[in-house]
Amino acid sequence: MHLRAPWAVHVIGAGLAVSVLAGCSEGTSPPEAAPTASPTTASPSAPTASVAPLAPGEVRIAGEVDKPYTLTLSDLRSRPQVSVRVEYTSAKGRQKHTYQGVLLHDVLKDAQPRFDTSRKNGQLRGIVAATGGGDYRAVFGWAELDPGFARSRVLLAVSEDGKPFEAAEGPRLVVPQDTRGGRYVSELNQLWVGTVDPLVDGTPGSARAGG
Repeated sequence: MHLRAPWAVHVIGAGLAVSVLAGCSEGTSPPEAAPTASPTTASPSAPTASVAPLAPGEVRIAGEVDKPYTLTLSDLRSRPQVSVRVEYTSAKGRQKHTYQGVLLHDVLKDAQPRFDTSRKNGQLRGIVAATGGGDYRAVFGWAELDPGFARSRVLLAVSEDGKPFEAAEGPRLVVPQDTRGGRYVSELNQLWVGTVDPLVDGTPGSARAGG
């Protein structure tokens, strides 16, 4: 019978302990807990002002203006009327009509656009987006509408060839200087006024839709 020295027992015990620990770490380690997803914080968005829905025949004038407002076909009919005879090409062929309505410039001027008067002819940076039925949209430069720069007589028309538009048809934008009818926006419901500066210079501001 051979007796092991005490130091050998300690060595053997230590070796067994190491082996057991190694075995646990290699084969019997408890499964790692599934990583918990950290709660995501929604990026703050700019507050949006509630906008009242429009009734048929109403037009909202908004954008970079001091006095946004909404008008109706009845409001337009109560203003001084202008008549224009136009000819243009549309998907239906050659069109010839007489329209009666209100000058677009006068309607927009009442909203008091916020053009930068510290710049020379600051209003020439202005743009107007007209939106109609089916989200149809056309854009104008302010100088196209301003009688101080152009001879155009762009109308918010309330009748065609003497026949008044119904509220469901809304006022129609009439652009006498255009040879095609693409900017004759029907069922007009919004006029947005702003400037090109935010787009050209990359600065925030006039890209807002509200007033």
